Amino acid sequence: MAAALLLAGCGQGAGGGGWGWYVVSPFTPAGRSNLGFLIGGVWDTILLSVTAMAISILAGLIVALPAIGKNKWGRRANMVYVEVFRAIPILVLILWVYYGLPVVAGIAINVFWAGVFALALSDSAFEAEIFRSGIQSVPKGQTEAAQALGLTWTQTMRQVILPQALRHILPPLANQFAYMLKMSALVSVIGMQELTRRANELVVTEYRPLEIYTVLVLEYLVLILAVSQSVRWLERRMARSDR
Repeated sequence: MAAALLLAGCGQGAGGGGWGWYVVSPFTPAGRSNLGFLIGGVWDTILLSVTAMAISILAGLIVALPAIGKNKWGRRANMVYVEVFRAIPILVLILWVYYGLPVVAGIAINVFWAGVFALALSDSAFEAEIFRSGIQSVPKGQTEAAQALGLTWTQTMRQVILPQALRHILPPLANQFAYMLKMSALVSVIGMQELTRRANELVVTEYRPLEIYTVLVLEYLVLILAVSQSVRWLERRMARSDR
C-alpha cells in the first residue's frame, strides 16, 4: 500500500498539484525533517501506552479480586466499577481528567499523566473482567487442594491460582495493549506530543493532510502489527507448552 501510494505521487513537486509526497520524502531535507518530526512521536506513544497499561493491569487485578469472593458488597462494588468505566467514552474521560480533576481535587496534572490516568481508568475495567474470567477458569479443585494443605487465601491466589490463570490471561492482555496503543491517539486532544498530535501540527504548517495522515496510518500499522505478531508468538508458545 505504501509503495503504491508513493509511486502515485512520484515526481510531484511542491507546485505540481495532485499528490504531494515531497512533504514526507526521505530524499529531500525538508521531507526528512518532517519524517523525523512524525517518527519522534513513536516514543511518546509507546511510553504513554506502556505506563497506562501497567497501571491498568494492577488496578484491574485489585478490582477483580472482590468479584470472585463471597462478600456480596465486594461483588457489587466490582460490578459498579466495571460498568461505570466501561460506559464512559475514553475521549470524555481524558477531557474530564485533564480539565476537571484540577478543579475537583486541586491536583495539578500535566498532559502525560492526565492521559495515563484516563487511559488506565478506562482500561482497568476491561482488565478486571479479563482477570476475573481467567481466575474463574482455574478448576475449583485447585483452591480446595490448596486449602487442604493449609494455605491461606493470599497464598492460594499467589502460589496456585494466579500462575495457572496467567496462561489464559496473557493473550487477552496483549490484545488490550494493542487497543491501548490505538486509544492513545485520543490524548492528542489535550496537547500530548504523540503521533497523532505531531501529524496534526504538521498538517497545519504543510497543508498536506492526505500524505501526512497516510504516514500516520503506516506508523500505527507497524506498531499494531508488531504487537499482533508478538501475541501470536505468545499463543503458539503457550499452546506448545500445554501439550
